[in-house]
Amino acid sequence: MKVYLDNAATTPMDKEVIEAIIPIMENNFGNPSSIHSFGRSSRAIIEKSRKKVAGYINAAPGEIVFTGGGTEADNMVLRGAVDDLGVNHIITSKIEHHAVIDTAEIIGDQKNIKVSFVSFDKKGYVDVASLETLLEENKDKKTLVSLMHANNEIGNKIPLKKVIDICKSYGAYFHSDTVQTMCHYKFDVRELGIDFLTCSAHKFHGPKGIGFLYINENIQLKPIITGGAQERNVRAGTENIIGIVGLTKAMEVAYRDLKEHQDHVQGIKTYMIERLEDLIPGITFNGDPKGDSLYTVLNAQFPNSDMDEMLLYNFDIEGIAVSGGSACSSGSNVGSHVLRNIGADMTKPSIRFSFSKYNTKEEIDYTLSVVEALFVAKTV
Repeated sequence: MKVYLDNAATTPMDKEVIEAIIPIMENNFGNPSSIHSFGRSSRAIIEKSRKKVAGYINAAPGEIVFTGGGTEADNMVLRGAVDDLGVNHIITSKIEHHAVIDTAEIIGDQKNIKVSFVSFDKKGYVDVASLETLLEENKDKKTLVSLMHANNEIGNKIPLKKVIDICKSYGAYFHSDTVQTMCHYKFDVRELGIDFLTCSAHKFHGPKGIGFLYINENIQLKPIITGGAQERNVRAGTENIIGIVGLTKAMEVAYRDLKEHQDHVQGIKTYMIERLEDLIPGITFNGDPKGDSLYTVLNAQFPNSDMDEMLLYNFDIEGIAVSGGSACSSGSNVGSHVLRNIGADMTKPSIRFSFSKYNTKEEIDYTLSVVEALFVAKTV
């Protein structure tokens, strides 16, 4: 049996998305910037898509900028906040995606910008009180706060509205990387009062290489990619019409079936937690999977055994795709920066199981049988 449980890294494309893309590939090849009918046809499709995407999060179409994905969108916010908005202080966390952490630290070094980090509690939740302290201590500075809605490795969520309100009370800009949560939860940017959020389509059964950045209409950013007037002069380059249509269709399907999807995936996660606890004495979970946690992610820490170094390989040879951390950092041997920074026991192997609407109970039972074969009576 082949079982794909690495959906936090990427998801398989929905068949409805593929069906929506094919006619565009066949018929709508015109450059959207061209004034002839072929170009106008492509432009019309993009603007119709923009309007739909905006509607799903209660934004205005002009607040949606299509990008090459979440990493580019995160960079646009952090670099733009400093260069265009006069930000001289960035608050983030040490368990953010590297697109935020690395970018913040590079900007800090290059432009002499202060970078501060919030603290966590023992379960890996952001300490909101420490955010308030940092804002109070730096109230003389112009600040951007960048905190992900839910962590891609342990699944912990932040109280998004509460954090936004705190930032507003100090006059700080707020950005949230919602790559793991967009189309898994509903968003109303008007109700939230958020300044920026980022999205990547391949996390909810859309194509790779396409995402969007929401920029509140009261904020103006200059492009970090220059060379054309596309995307309302915010992001140069011929638009990826195929990706844009795929992203839009993926959002349509996700929000159409959201409740069914949530119930199904949460049921799988809960079942797996219960069965792992029954099977493996001493197993623990990184983060707080039974608390305010993303329902698609489960990070399990296993007892030491004689196959610690080969654990991912053993899952792979049994046909099961899982991750030891963020797939965005694959090839790195330094271990998970998320687990290290929340104080997890780095001497024990941790596996991230991440689920989608396509996973079945039968697949989970097969995975559990492999876990049992690998660990029962083999722990040291």
